[in-house]
Amino acid sequence: MRISGVDIPNEKRVVIALTYIYGIGRTQSSKILSEAAINFDTKVRDLNDDEINKIRKLIEEQHEVEGDLRKDISFNIKRLMEIGSYRGLRHRRGLPVRGQRTHTNARTRKGPRRGAVAVKRKSAAKT
Repeated sequence: MRISGVDIPNEKRVVIALTYIYGIGRTQSSKILSEAAINFDTKVRDLNDDEINKIRKLIEEQHEVEGDLRKDISFNIKRLMEIGSYRGLRHRRGLPVRGQRTHTNARTRKGPRRGAVAVKRKSAAKT
């Protein structure tokens, strides 16, 4: 099954399989299935075409997913950087944006440690 350009795994329960779509988590997945009147425990392979179309229609109408969502998020970050807000500066520098400490930790945002580079001095010329 394919929804919003994403292949949904056939062997998983529908409530879990929908989370493979960027922008849909467990809560959104549950809401979509309850609106479509589909049992959460149903496997994807057991869905009929009518149920699949209901899910597709609900996602297209009510949820922003995949490419559109990624585009909006990147535009929001670019806007913050352009106006020079604090959050924008943190994005630009690759540092944590939401107030976390950086003296220790923050390795995910800062990248691998740069070792202290020892400056090698040439020994004084012997006379």
